[in-house]
Amino acid sequence: MGSTNKSSRRRFLGNTAAIGAIGAIGASQLIKSCTSDTEPKTGPVIEPTILPVAPDGQPIRAGVVGCGGRGSGAAIDFLNAGPNLSIVAIADVFQDRIDGIRKKLKDQKDVELPDANCFVGFDAYKKLLEVDLDMVILATPPYFRPEHFQACVEARKHVFMEKPVAVDPVGARAVMAASKQAEAAGLCVVTGTQRRHSWNYQNVVARINAGMIGDIVSSNVYWNQNKLWHKDKQPDWTEMEFMLRDWVNWTWLSGDHIVEQHVHNIDVSNWFVGGHPLEAVGMGSRLRRPTGDCYDNFSVDFIYDKSVHMHSMCRQINDCATSVSEQLRGTKGYTDCEETIWDPAGNPLYTWESPVDAAGEKTENSPHVQEHIDLVTAIRTGNQIVEAEETAISVLTAIMGRESAYTGKKVTWEEMMGSDMVLGPKGEMKLGPVDMEAVIPIAGSAPA
Repeated sequence: MGSTNKSSRRRFLGNTAAIGAIGAIGASQLIKSCTSDTEPKTGPVIEPTILPVAPDGQPIRAGVVGCGGRGSGAAIDFLNAGPNLSIVAIADVFQDRIDGIRKKLKDQKDVELPDANCFVGFDAYKKLLEVDLDMVILATPPYFRPEHFQACVEARKHVFMEKPVAVDPVGARAVMAASKQAEAAGLCVVTGTQRRHSWNYQNVVARINAGMIGDIVSSNVYWNQNKLWHKDKQPDWTEMEFMLRDWVNWTWLSGDHIVEQHVHNIDVSNWFVGGHPLEAVGMGSRLRRPTGDCYDNFSVDFIYDKSVHMHSMCRQINDCATSVSEQLRGTKGYTDCEETIWDPAGNPLYTWESPVDAAGEKTENSPHVQEHIDLVTAIRTGNQIVEAEETAISVLTAIMGRESAYTGKKVTWEEMMGSDMVLGPKGEMKLGPVDMEAVIPIAGSAPA
């Protein structure tokens, strides 16, 4: 397996058998109707009801699959969401990850896990699902998410799973299908799209939905930052271990950073617009990334229905301009999505103000904790929440942009819904050689 700058893979469309588009599920918060006399005459504002802590109730026993930084962080966030919550089992491919989360749980929450409930290996998630638990936290590299999610649904477990929920079209559609199964089974699913659980975004979108900026005509979304991180291959690591530990730099494991990270911003645009783009034309390149086969910059023009354009830009290169933000413009104003709405002349129509306590300290939760509060609340109240399908739609949007950049071609939603593209190595997953060729895509063709 080696990286090369030879001509681009033509792997992204495959067979395009007709598959109907799957609609997004509705809002992910528990809400109540409330119309404020101070709002402009647009329409009733559905004010979000956001609980600061989950209500007490039945014990919820959770397991964690994927025990690195995000998995261990999500475990702590879950335990901080409310009373009567516990972590009872963990699973990971690597023993050191198991040791790390056990120490973190002991040091921060005085939680001790028995050896019998700590599982190592590619099949560790199956052993974890045999433990008596109610919910599973999925935080492995995204490649594994569709398989793990399907197993949790079949085992009738509630799920918190990190975004992105897939790395290829087949995986995204599998998550959409499993989401429908979870919904029918009465399960609750939250997916790590923190902005949908942020108090500020919730209050701004309520006013956009009420028509404060009129019809949306365009959006701009950005995740431009310095280099993220990488791992150098160690002498005692197999090829598979190296790729797993360096996962954000490999497309088959992460989906590339437009999918793994920038999906947050793309999801905000889809959420506020109320749908997904129908096509994409993009570009990107690899300039300075030291490992893997991913790009380090993308710029994509997505087009929604009614010719509404979203400009999407993401970059991971040091010493460049940075921005992690979203902006939407409508016929009657514009917004930064997270705090303020302006009229066309730049006069503020609405500004979110964080609630404070008597000492002036902000009282709103971190969205990483709030998403677990919302999940636990939904489980305990019976007000079902299932976010997997809408997140899979945003992930497939990002994949559509990635494939356009990789190939230089216009890519449509219909093609993504019919694509048979599956990323990753062939055969059994094990810690040894990797049966695949990693090729860095180059769009177009060389001049004659």
